[in-house]
Amino acid sequence: MIENDARIAIVGLGTVGSGVAEILTQHADRMRRHAGKSMQLARVVVRDASKPLRYPVDSKLVTDDIESLIEDRDIDVVAQLIGGLEPARTIMLRLLESGKDIVTANKALLAEHGPELFDRARDLGRSIAFEASVAGGVPIISNLSQCLSANQVTSLRGILNGTSNFIVSQMEEQGQSYERAVRLAQEKGFAEADPTMDVDGTDAAQKLAILAHLTCGAHVDWRKIPRVGIDQLQPSDLNWAGELGYRIKLLAVAKLNDDQHVELHVSPTLVKMGTPLAEVRGANNAISALGDMLGRAFFHGLGAGRLPTASAVVADLIDTVIGRASLTFRTLDLWSENRPPAVMADPAKTHGRFYLRFSVEDHPGVLAKITSCLGDHQISITSVIQPEHPEISDASEDTGTVSLVIMTHSAAEGQLKAALEQLNKLDVMRAKSVSMRVLD
Repeated sequence: MIENDARIAIVGLGTVGSGVAEILTQHADRMRRHAGKSMQLARVVVRDASKPLRYPVDSKLVTDDIESLIEDRDIDVVAQLIGGLEPARTIMLRLLESGKDIVTANKALLAEHGPELFDRARDLGRSIAFEASVAGGVPIISNLSQCLSANQVTSLRGILNGTSNFIVSQMEEQGQSYERAVRLAQEKGFAEADPTMDVDGTDAAQKLAILAHLTCGAHVDWRKIPRVGIDQLQPSDLNWAGELGYRIKLLAVAKLNDDQHVELHVSPTLVKMGTPLAEVRGANNAISALGDMLGRAFFHGLGAGRLPTASAVVADLIDTVIGRASLTFRTLDLWSENRPPAVMADPAKTHGRFYLRFSVEDHPGVLAKITSCLGDHQISITSVIQPEHPEISDASEDTGTVSLVIMTHSAAEGQLKAALEQLNKLDVMRAKSVSMRVLD
């Protein structure tokens, strides 16, 4: 525990770092009230100290010399807020070795190097706090690791990427094209110049790996999590989902099966309108957690943005200054290299309901071929719809093409994949079939 007034350093004064600097300098009395001592911003390390700052901190505190921070024994805690893997990994290790505790928002670094960094911190008697690494300002890390500690969390369903949720919301509510929705997300600061990791599911998979580790206690390689992004999402499917009473959300799901295997996946999913996850709009994040003692709990809030994410970082700084972070860090024993990797469920054997859309030739017998193939693969159908409304049909000038939309009962994913591979080869198909999970 830090006995005297705390001296804080920030590495990286980008979007989140500037928000942290603002909170520490503009709300010093609030910080003192919560921490029981002064939290002084003592140093800010940036890539190039000659460039204009995103937030006007005292120029005497700003440097581009990371060594000066590493050698400064008076700095107690560092908010390391640079992205990527390197030099972030090396800098964090050196800061730990210099006797400093760390607060980070870098989910990619934790997903990739968590065991190494956490074991090193434990060896050195230091702590790493990381609330802001998942879901921005939504306090999911502390709730899973502390408030729900009496529970075995058996499932998580989360909207973990605010950028994707904003894009899908714009497409659904405003009728925006995917490309226009991406540009708008960039203009509002929700998306990077290259939004690939957001829209292809990578960002959500990395965050899911962190949450799965908290709930299951075993290391998960995020690269092995099956993932599908929103970059191929079609407006017609958003329209059809609405007709059926659903909204499409990019969901990250972790489920502990009866055999203790962990089912993990990230994909666009149909979620029933009126349920909490379906009503999460814009750049918000949300996580629904099921505990064996509590039942289902729901956490919702802004998952991106300067001040929402900075609020989570500052909360971790306060916990570190008080000493809570150190106690939690030692007790949880997270990301230990001594722990075995999680045993992941075989995706082919996982079950669920599915939404299917086919673009087919418009003549008798086509529906019979499709339903027969699905039946051969033990896939039962709940409903079949052929559109009568032009606005939700994929047929343009080609009047010989129609859409068929099918909702299934629960089926094994492997059987569905095999059926679709066979169906996509039929000569009556005018385009590749579309399939999405349906959340029960």
